[in-house]
Amino acid sequence: MDPSRALESSPPTILEQVRARTPARILTSRAGASYRTPTYLELRADHAAARDAVTTELDLDADLGTAFVAAWGVFEVPTLARTKEEYLLRPERGRSLDPAARAALAALCPAGADLQVAIADGLSAAAVRAQVPALLPMIADEAARRGWRFGRPFFVRHGRVGVLNDIGELLDPAVVVLLIGERPGLATAESLSAYMAYRPRAGHDDARRNLISNIHARGVPPNEAAPRIARLAERMIRLAASGVGVKEEWEPAAITTMVPPPTSLGT
Repeated sequence: MDPSRALESSPPTILEQVRARTPARILTSRAGASYRTPTYLELRADHAAARDAVTTELDLDADLGTAFVAAWGVFEVPTLARTKEEYLLRPERGRSLDPAARAALAALCPAGADLQVAIADGLSAAAVRAQVPALLPMIADEAARRGWRFGRPFFVRHGRVGVLNDIGELLDPAVVVLLIGERPGLATAESLSAYMAYRPRAGHDDARRNLISNIHARGVPPNEAAPRIARLAERMIRLAASGVGVKEEWEPAAITTMVPPPTSLGT
């Protein structure tokens, strides 16, 4: 092959492989000082999706499915943030449950579970809609394999991470997992986080919590997130702690699937 033609063909091949690994816009072409029209339109569409993810209210039956809601007994409880606008402007109100929510949890959720999962819309209803229907059953399966008591899951409308403390106070589970929509960006509006805490109580802050983030198709898919959540919960229970002193124990197989070998580029 003519060496000059080889140089012409190699860079696109390498770029295509890199672009397949990340949603980031790497070395996009331009027209003068501006993006080309297709790139510009993609940015506009992704920005619109991010805004919609933040402002849209989740509908349990429509978004998660009536059958899913019924099968898992998912019910809704509110925080002190009455509206989406109040939730965005007054973050502290999303960290505390409404008095009616406290009564509902006490009545409907058995206390003392080994693993209690709560779902919150957070800053992306789209993430909850896209990830929770697949992820929740997988977490429950991981709990069943370990012989754990699995708490009845519920949905916290206008919830923030700090609501973990109220859940821990009311239900006293060993580990609470809060599946919450992440702040969307231009790469995806469907990214979910799993915040976890061992016996959370009033006054606990982020230093007492752990996080598995970027749960979505192009990040950590649900089938990888569920065993990671279970292994981390298992470690919390064993150490009777969570937060900065508790780290994930990575398995070699998990690392291999997430980080491709350097020689894969250009081969």
